[in-house]
Amino acid sequence: MKADNARSDMVPTIAARVKHKLCIKNPYCVAYDVPFGCPGWLHAMIIADYYIKSGDAKKILVIGAETLSRVSDPHDIDTMIYSDGAGATLVEATNRKVGIISHVTRSDTLHDVNLLRLGQSYHLSSNGDQLYLKMQGHEIYKYAVKTVPEVVMRSLEKAGLTLIDVNKILIHQANQKMDEAILKRLFKLNHVKDIPKHIMPMTISWLGNSSVATLPTLLDLLQRGKLDKHRLHSGDIAVFASVGAGMNVNSMVYRMP
Repeated sequence: MKADNARSDMVPTIAARVKHKLCIKNPYCVAYDVPFGCPGWLHAMIIADYYIKSGDAKKILVIGAETLSRVSDPHDIDTMIYSDGAGATLVEATNRKVGIISHVTRSDTLHDVNLLRLGQSYHLSSNGDQLYLKMQGHEIYKYAVKTVPEVVMRSLEKAGLTLIDVNKILIHQANQKMDEAILKRLFKLNHVKDIPKHIMPMTISWLGNSSVATLPTLLDLLQRGKLDKHRLHSGDIAVFASVGAGMNVNSMVYRMP
């Protein structure tokens, strides 16, 4: 969606335009979009893992970019925390036992597909020409607190690890209260009484919810030492988790190189 036009602008894809801007000549460098709601960057990382492990790719550029300001209703208080953002990650094949260890994804479309959707502005004089992002906030909260911990647990089990092995938990920055509730339930399900201090960095209070950009932005700030009391060292285990429109949830276990 362009800044000066409320209609969708989907052809060519954003990925194709980025490849064009980067002047990449290789025709076998495949460029495509992954619309997957807020978990989009993480899902693209999972797809990259599959490509690399299949041997079909050695280097993959995963970009998460969002301009939520163009679909935020100024008359809807649920959208006040939305922001614009972008993050890019280079995923590369290696023989070292680092990087993506495991991942789990689920989609709940039978009953929860419309918890996030597009709808008309709440302003009475709205002519309906533009649609805005709408959410059922309370239902999303309940869904996320119930589902995200379960997906994280599955990803850890798949990796042969436990919550005690985890150094950092990086959750999509949608709502601080919700993320804290997710963390509390995760530790409760694992029968761990004490939640370690500084295990979950938060940026939403000053960066907002930039959808697919929140996790790569969070990781970048963490790696560059921009988040006080938060560090990741070689060999540390980080868990990434996200939830969003679909409804989709995913989790990835990552060992730092």
